[in-house]
Amino acid sequence: MFRVTNSTQVPFFFILMGIPGFEVSHGWISIPFCCLYTVSIVGNITILAVIRIEPSLQEPMYLFLSILALTDLGLTLTTLPTVMGLLWFNASEISFEACFAQFFFLHGFSFMESSVLLAMSFDRYVAICRPLHYVSILTNRVIRRIGIAIIFRCVLTVLPALFLLKRLPFCGSHHLSHSYCLHQDMIRLVCADTTINNWYGFVIALVFTTLDPLLIVVSYALILRSVLRISSQGESFQALNNCLSHILAVLVLYVPLVGLSMTHRFAKHAPPIVHVILANIYLLAPPVMNPIIYSIKPKQIRQRIFHLVSHRQFPSHKM
Repeated sequence: MFRVTNSTQVPFFFILMGIPGFEVSHGWISIPFCCLYTVSIVGNITILAVIRIEPSLQEPMYLFLSILALTDLGLTLTTLPTVMGLLWFNASEISFEACFAQFFFLHGFSFMESSVLLAMSFDRYVAICRPLHYVSILTNRVIRRIGIAIIFRCVLTVLPALFLLKRLPFCGSHHLSHSYCLHQDMIRLVCADTTINNWYGFVIALVFTTLDPLLIVVSYALILRSVLRISSQGESFQALNNCLSHILAVLVLYVPLVGLSMTHRFAKHAPPIVHVILANIYLLAPPVMNPIIYSIKPKQIRQRIFHLVSHRQFPSHKM
């Protein structure tokens, strides 16, 4: 099947790239990738199941955590088919439509991750700075509205980028640099003026890699100011301890994101494997690490997981 572009017929598919220089070892490389995807899927499903069946976890903090787990699960399932298909079966071709569909969900879930972490920082601010009004401010209705706003925000952000890129002609090489379809990777293959696309991408990057982290920092500055006013050292420590899981989740997302963005903008001539490794860390680190962080740190979730595991391993027998 072909796509007509500038009076020229070009293949109607893109060519995905595995790990450059290690193509013969894709079978072995697939083992750690398979383990990471398994940890991500099992971990996020476990978080969702625990929050769903435990009445004591029907609180705003854990409802936001369930949205984060759904986002991580979506991000994992978006990249899994092409990554494992390439490593296991050398299935490097992806159709034009499938690539843009993956582009939409991949960037959509990535932006959603940032939005959910921002919403969770607001939850921590209300819980610590306005504890008496916590339940009245973050009602289930408000949380649903925040969730819907996050979805609309991400969809309305990604759709213009998708349509702006899809209208442009692709010519010459159709080889991508990763095992999935990234905007910054696909736009290199366009043989037309991409000024509008570049400016739009710059604005989006400014919002999600600058504005969201800045608002999170502001919320923690207010939290820290409130904590320092607490006379009891034990209460101050407990308040900050309740934010530790969220802080770790923020670092897991934004440190690889900043590294990937800096590499794409200022180290374009770096070896391809550098870009590939950073992109995989950026996309795999949050879905893999978040379930681990939230399974170990919050005592309620940790205890409930241990209870479920022990109950399944040692079921009670009626005499």
